[in-house]
Amino acid sequence: MLFDTHIHTRYSSDSNMDIKTAVSRAADLNLGIIITEHMDLAYPEPDVFTFDVKTYFQDYAQYRGDKVLLGIEVGMRLDCLEENRRIIENNLFDYVIGSIHVVDNVDIYHSSFYESRPKQEVYNRYFEAMLQCIKSHDFIDSLGHIDYIARYARYQDPDIHYCEFSDRIDEILKAAADQEKAMEINTRRLTSPAAVEQLLPVYKRFFELGGKLVTIGSDAHKPEDIGRALALAQGMAEACKLKVVHFKQRKPEWGRAL
Repeated sequence: MLFDTHIHTRYSSDSNMDIKTAVSRAADLNLGIIITEHMDLAYPEPDVFTFDVKTYFQDYAQYRGDKVLLGIEVGMRLDCLEENRRIIENNLFDYVIGSIHVVDNVDIYHSSFYESRPKQEVYNRYFEAMLQCIKSHDFIDSLGHIDYIARYARYQDPDIHYCEFSDRIDEILKAAADQEKAMEINTRRLTSPAAVEQLLPVYKRFFELGGKLVTIGSDAHKPEDIGRALALAQGMAEACKLKVVHFKQRKPEWGRAL
């Protein structure tokens, strides 16, 4: 079974989706799903993007099985490294995404991260933070949405052009490959042909640098987005000679093609 490996429900501060609705939608699409709630420790706003892990497992235990797995999306920060590690090591997650959402204590979503700063400077700082975190967060399974910044950047052309940032990106991809981590193909931006065009060289380079595995996920916060563009992501993985996997009990498993 193919899995949508990046789903947010009500335990994420930015989602109101009910687990029953998510499970029903996935069944209609004949997909497996992994719930990956946000855990962004030390987030700039108090009591946002964290959740009680014990309650999460208790509430969702009845849904957990071969088709519904329970994971987490960790917001990687060096100042939260050891606390993030304790959360992962002390709980039985199926899958751990490591993502960059906050840089220099500013959420990349906010316009203040970009004000009066050129794109080259901002993106280099983003990639620098990502490199530091992928090297130190050795307990993750997959590096989440490398193109996250392109969703929110306040520039005329927010896309990541590999040729402009190849040195920084290569360091990240090599670090992930050396640790045998997967890279996520996040489908949220794949409705844009330009985004697909700019992302393909990144994943091709990942393979060239020794990468083997990718996860694919919709990053759905609403039921209608579950399964979004997974077939396109599979095609991208195939074009880049990368194997699509999902994680169960922290081990990679292979699904079928759509």
